[in-house]
Amino acid sequence: MTFEEIIDQAIALLKRRGRVTYRTLQRQFNLDEAALADLKEALLYEHPEGFDDTGQGLMWKGEPPSASQVAGQEVPTDSPTPQAERRQLTVLFCDLVDSTALASQLDPEEWREVVRAYQAACAEVIQRVDGYIA
Repeated sequence: MTFEEIIDQAIALLKRRGRVTYRTLQRQFNLDEAALADLKEALLYEHPEGFDDTGQGLMWKGEPPSASQVAGQEVPTDSPTPQAERRQLTVLFCDLVDSTALASQLDPEEWREVVRAYQAACAEVIQRVDGYIA
């Protein structure tokens, strides 16, 4: 967020609430002491409707914003925009019950056919619901 955007959002916050402490501004916009001092200077110089309230914060003596102005403003978020997208993932583990005992009773070619038939049945169900087999 640019410093200009921080100023705009701080003014909107001040107009909306009527008064804001310096600590609130620091937390809201993650400002260090130097940036907070720059913000105070910019707010007091650019907007004479705002004034310092005994060193504790700022007060707004101008007109409060109209309902249409408030509705049209973007609500600031505390968290940054995520760089990655979260997705829901469902994992299915399919097991062929008693497969060890069954494998010892069948010859390898028969066992291969049983396993392939099982895999084909599982794949059909998974693909029917747009699943993916890895």
